[in-house]
Amino acid sequence: MTTTIHKAAHLGPQPGPTAGDVRIADLSNDSLIIRLHFTINHLSRWLSPIHDRERMDRSTLRGQPSVKELLIAMREEERRVFPMLYLMATQNNPDLDKIPPPVISPEQAVYDGTRTVLSIQSEFRRLRQSTCSLLRSLPDSAWLRVGTSRRVHDWQIRGLAETLIAHDEDVLTQMDLALDRDGLRDGVAEHGRSHLYEMLKIVPVTLRDRT
Repeated sequence: MTTTIHKAAHLGPQPGPTAGDVRIADLSNDSLIIRLHFTINHLSRWLSPIHDRERMDRSTLRGQPSVKELLIAMREEERRVFPMLYLMATQNNPDLDKIPPPVISPEQAVYDGTRTVLSIQSEFRRLRQSTCSLLRSLPDSAWLRVGTSRRVHDWQIRGLAETLIAHDEDVLTQMDLALDRDGLRDGVAEHGRSHLYEMLKIVPVTLRDRT
C-alpha cells in the first residue's frame, strides 16, 4: 500500500478507477485506508507552499471559516472517531456511550489560538496516521464489528471509516474554496493550486467485493 501511495502522488490521472470516480460506499477496505491517508497528502500539497501563513488564521469573509478553523474541525472529528474505532477493534460490542465526547476546553482554545496552521496540521497528521495504522491491522472480517450507542446509533468499523472520509471531503471542499477566496494561492506553484476534484483523480482505488 505504501508503494502505491508513493507512486500515485507523483503521477497524473490514474489508468484505473480513482477516488474521483467511485462512491465512498463502493470502495474496498484497502481503498478507504488509502483515501484516509491521502487527506494528509492533500493538506500538505495545499498548505506547505503558502508563504504568508498567518493569513490562514483568518477568513476574509465574515461568517466563513478560516483554513485554521477548518483544520481544527478535522482534528476534532478524528478525536471523536478514533476512540470508537479503538474500542470496536479491541472489545466485543463495546458501549460507545461510555466514551466522553471530545470538547475544546477554554485552555485548549487559547492554546490553539497561539499555534500555527502547520502545527495543527502536524497534530492532525499524527492522529490520522494512528487511525490508518489501526485499520491496516484489521482483517476484512473485523471491519464488520459493531459498537452500541443509545445516544446516536450503533456503528460498524466500516461505517466509521466511511464517515471520516465523507467529513474529509466536506471540509477539504470548504478549504479549497477558502484558499481561493482568501487569495492564499497567489504566487504558489501550479501543483499547489490543484483543486480537490483534480487531486482525487490521482488516488487509485479498488472496488468493494459485495459477493
